[in-house]
Amino acid sequence: MHDDTRISPPPSPGTAPAAKGTYAPPPPPVLAEVVRSGFVEGHHRGSLVLLGADGAVERAWGDVDAQVFPRSANKPFQAAAVLRAGARAAGEPLAGERLALAAASHSGEAFHRDLVRKLLAESGLSEDALRNPPDLPLDAEEREAYLAAGLTRDRVAMNCSGKHAAMLAACVANGWPRESYLAADHPLQRLVRRTVAETAGEEVRHVGVDGCGAPLLSLSLTALARGFRRLVRAAEGTPERRVADAMRAHPEYVAGTRRWDTWLMRGVPGALAKVGAEGVQAVALADGRALAFKVDDGALRAVGPVLARGLALLGVRSPATARIGAAPLLGGGEQVGEIRATF
Repeated sequence: MHDDTRISPPPSPGTAPAAKGTYAPPPPPVLAEVVRSGFVEGHHRGSLVLLGADGAVERAWGDVDAQVFPRSANKPFQAAAVLRAGARAAGEPLAGERLALAAASHSGEAFHRDLVRKLLAESGLSEDALRNPPDLPLDAEEREAYLAAGLTRDRVAMNCSGKHAAMLAACVANGWPRESYLAADHPLQRLVRRTVAETAGEEVRHVGVDGCGAPLLSLSLTALARGFRRLVRAAEGTPERRVADAMRAHPEYVAGTRRWDTWLMRGVPGALAKVGAEGVQAVALADGRALAFKVDDGALRAVGPVLARGLALLGVRSPATARIGAAPLLGGGEQVGEIRATF
């Protein structure tokens, strides 16, 4: 078990020394290990920050002040920007399942796809307006059923389609160009950047392109955790609090019926959770405690064990966190090992 530290462990055996006169930063600490038949066959390194209810850093592993791309963990901030822009559905501000879907990396289940199409129609649009790439459902079971039904990749099935539909709704509400809504200099994307910076309390230093084509904004893990804390602690009725409340009330629309964000928000009252690609996860609890981490190699298989352990260190243990933390390894159809947290 590792105690609280910002100091990384010695380099792994076989790590090449830095060339003379250069500095090679130490690797991130090991957050999880892969154990098969009693043998440790691999490691997942990363960085993790835990915040107390007052927002102060209580414990940290690795460099939690370095910039990362939070990927889809930024979606609640993007949804808050869409609300600031006055996005509406059928004449009413986005709310309920529609607002949860705006912050979603949905599984592509039928109810997700149906609501994306409905949200577009309520803005007078068809799915042809979407600029995210076509894809298959994210959920493995849903993907099998989808393919068995003879369906092919489309834009609505892609996990970010709810976010894109909400962004288009904001464009319609403001008379902004729809064809270029993903451009970094589009009025909506400029508002997203301001909202991310204000909510996280940190300026965006790097802008990239996410897998869905939307601008991707960097933050430190500490800022990401504090941004989630601000979402749950914001005053009622503000865009930030409305997003947090919608996500917590309708977690199936944020993720899906077989996803750990759903299990956590259903199983831990007041919890707000959002995973991101490349091994990113952020969580805030109702009292302001929060965490954020990134698995350095991007392996999502390590996220559940690291998340469950991080929550345990914040004092949260429940059947939901036990379910999230279970990551068995199989051999011949039987469990022969597991992926487990090491801190």
